[in-house]
Amino acid sequence: MKIFISSDMEGTAGVVDWDQCVIGGSQYPYYTGLLTGEINAAIEGAMEAGATEFLVNDAHSKMANLKPDALAGRAGYLSGRYKPMYMMQGLDESFDAIFLVSYHGSMGSDGSVLSHTYFPSAFAEVTVGGVVAGEAGINALVARAYGVPIVLVTGDVTTAEETERFCPGIKAAVVKKSITRFSAEALHPEAARDLIRERARAAVGDLPGAAPPSIDLPVTLGLSFRSSDYCELAARIAGVERTGALSAAITGDDPLWIYQTFVTVVLLCRGLVE
Repeated sequence: MKIFISSDMEGTAGVVDWDQCVIGGSQYPYYTGLLTGEINAAIEGAMEAGATEFLVNDAHSKMANLKPDALAGRAGYLSGRYKPMYMMQGLDESFDAIFLVSYHGSMGSDGSVLSHTYFPSAFAEVTVGGVVAGEAGINALVARAYGVPIVLVTGDVTTAEETERFCPGIKAAVVKKSITRFSAEALHPEAARDLIRERARAAVGDLPGAAPPSIDLPVTLGLSFRSSDYCELAARIAGVERTGALSAAITGDDPLWIYQTFVTVVLLCRGLVE
């Protein structure tokens, strides 16, 4: 049984500040250790339920945050920036299930700790099929394309709720309760790992009844930008229709094409500030 793990970082128990999850931050080395512990807990729980093969896609920031030899289960490690499929690089039809570890709420959410949607400088809100989507919901397009169920998400309450909209019945390991965008009450790291391990075990155990994300096709991915220059730039991309001064849309019946077009928007917009 083969599991794909997309690993972010802001959803880790205890993480509440950018300094804790950005390379060069004074607290970054400590919190990457906590992140690794949560990824390993997910792997261990899945192994207890019969999973045998794992691929971890490092999907946070510069996407080189983990020590490959520290991963449990002899997991494969996919890292590095500018991946064509970004946070979902490496996924294909050969996988049985997807775990989203240490995810966070969307930019449009109310007080979810470190909330953002891919590129916080550009996007105020993203919708999939008219439903507000965080990174989990956007990434669900790729899972939908390959017909692979997303069965586990870890992070705060908002992250769990936003993912449930696209993945009904998903198992969630809620390891912290957000208070504001920069504060949260978290489980002790050991308790967080225990919870993730248990939820991963249950997710794999219930896999026979799991289904790919619930996204009807054709679908529109709606983009609300924080400034008009980002919107103008995005509209130059084939397939992106400008719908207002600060809004655009990508519509189609191929979820992979929609996702890749969105990733192109992200990378092009980042060029304005990088």
